[in-house]
Amino acid sequence: MHHILERLSGGLIVSVQVHRPDDPLRDPAIMAAIARAAVEGGAAAIRCGGIGGVPDVAAVSATVDVPVIGLWKDGTEGVYITPTVNHARAVVAAGAHIVAIDGTDRARPDGSTFADAVRAVHEVGALVLADVATEAEARAAEHAGADAVATTLAGYTPHRARTEGPDLALVEAVAALVSVPVIAEGRYHRPVDASAAITAGAHAVVVGTAITVPAWLTGTFRRALPAR
Repeated sequence: MHHILERLSGGLIVSVQVHRPDDPLRDPAIMAAIARAAVEGGAAAIRCGGIGGVPDVAAVSATVDVPVIGLWKDGTEGVYITPTVNHARAVVAAGAHIVAIDGTDRARPDGSTFADAVRAVHEVGALVLADVATEAEARAAEHAGADAVATTLAGYTPHRARTEGPDLALVEAVAALVSVPVIAEGRYHRPVDASAAITAGAHAVVVGTAITVPAWLTGTFRRALPAR
């Protein structure tokens, strides 16, 4: 399975998710269509699921021929990215090649540990991407068996201040610290930022909002217009 990670080297991973229950795009078929369009544009992999959970992962997995990083967001506080062992198993069953899981040391709803989730995913033949916020969490996730780590949670926990743009310093620090691939994610809104992540040592970079969220893109252009 690790050849899947090799396929992502130097590549762009596109995150295809909605962020609100009432989002007009919240439909598995729409997520799959957006994912297919991203692949046509050169995406090396698709990250999907989010609040859409298993139906979105299944729809995307059945549509694209690139690796799928699946997750299931359940809740809005604490550990909510694939928060339990059962969530992780369900994401694999839906077709994900890699499961993104909160890789912090915070308490999980089912009382499990991150290492428990890693074992469960490995048992069913998939890989684990640990979403972390700090260097220490990245190192701990690697020791717990994560196949790759992502800087997804940088600035979203109390343990690291949020940078205005992407946290390139964390990418560089983690890449020098761990031996598993490092995936840059979080606030990559410009092509130059994505390029900088690879230069900083990232194995691949995830871009979501700036590609797949029309409301955000529309608002960005609207706010740039001169006032009359």
